[in-house]
Amino acid sequence: MGVVIPLEDNKNKQASVKPLVDLTLSDMERVNQLILSKAGSDVQMIPEVANHLISSGGKRLRPMLTLAAASMFGYEGDGHIKLATSVEFMHTATLLHDDVVDESDLRRGKSTARTIWGNQASVLVGDFLLGQAFRMMVDVGSIDALDVLSTAASVIAEGEVLQLSVAKNMETTEDDYLQVIRAKTAALFAAASEVGPIVAGGSKADRNALRSYGTNLGLAFQLVDDVLDYGGTSSDLGKNVGDDFREGKITLPVILSYRRGTPQDRAFWREAIEGGASDEANLEKALGLIRRYGGLTDTIARAKHYGTIARDALAPLPASPWKSALVEVIDFCIDRVS
Repeated sequence: MGVVIPLEDNKNKQASVKPLVDLTLSDMERVNQLILSKAGSDVQMIPEVANHLISSGGKRLRPMLTLAAASMFGYEGDGHIKLATSVEFMHTATLLHDDVVDESDLRRGKSTARTIWGNQASVLVGDFLLGQAFRMMVDVGSIDALDVLSTAASVIAEGEVLQLSVAKNMETTEDDYLQVIRAKTAALFAAASEVGPIVAGGSKADRNALRSYGTNLGLAFQLVDDVLDYGGTSSDLGKNVGDDFREGKITLPVILSYRRGTPQDRAFWREAIEGGASDEANLEKALGLIRRYGGLTDTIARAKHYGTIARDALAPLPASPWKSALVEVIDFCIDRVS
């Protein structure tokens, strides 16, 4: 079922997240120690549920962005460790909540917490992690960082509700969808990046540059995830290929294919998405329509567009290994579909 989508500019060297991983290695060890410490509780179920997802093999890209964005401006304290851990806890909490809302059975190739401990435990442990995240933000003592991350938490919740309001609605536009992913995904990428220069005492221009970088990287990241759901493999996704289709999610490949299709094609999409006829035979038909109308290739083109904006946002900043690593992350996120 997997579809290989070649990028237009074939590169001899595949982009990698390794430079960012290497640069943040020692700080990430401190983040991981703090994660284990702050996920602890006398209530036994809390660390069980939290560690099930925390230890499941995510790349922890968002906290690495915070660490890199602070270090590239010369920060030498430990506030960025607490902020990076806060970012990871916010992300983990949203995943726990998302899996309940989406009724997902797999996350990063493992059974979701909700299938093991139930929906109530997943939601409540997510709430615990959010509480711990805000306690660490307060410990850092930066009102600006607290403002940026708390605002992101509100925007993410708004994005979740907005996604519910457009769920299984084939009249959802590309603008509607971009509004959802800007809130659900890009907001945390943006905040994770912006708090770096904040804690390092960077200028307003530095903050704006990193915020723009994070926002557009997050948009590109989510658009590529949308492509992988129809053109990847389960190992790429950490979930089942076609889950977005089965859950009736309106993503950009679907929006483009629906709007470009014939009346008969649009009737199929309404029956499959709005009517819940999302069996395997219809998934195969959906894949065929998405390919026919360029749903995957054009979504990749959109992702590359936002990647270019992210790259341009960093352009005025001085050259450094940190900047180079952040630029390479853009290509890495997009190259996942190559």
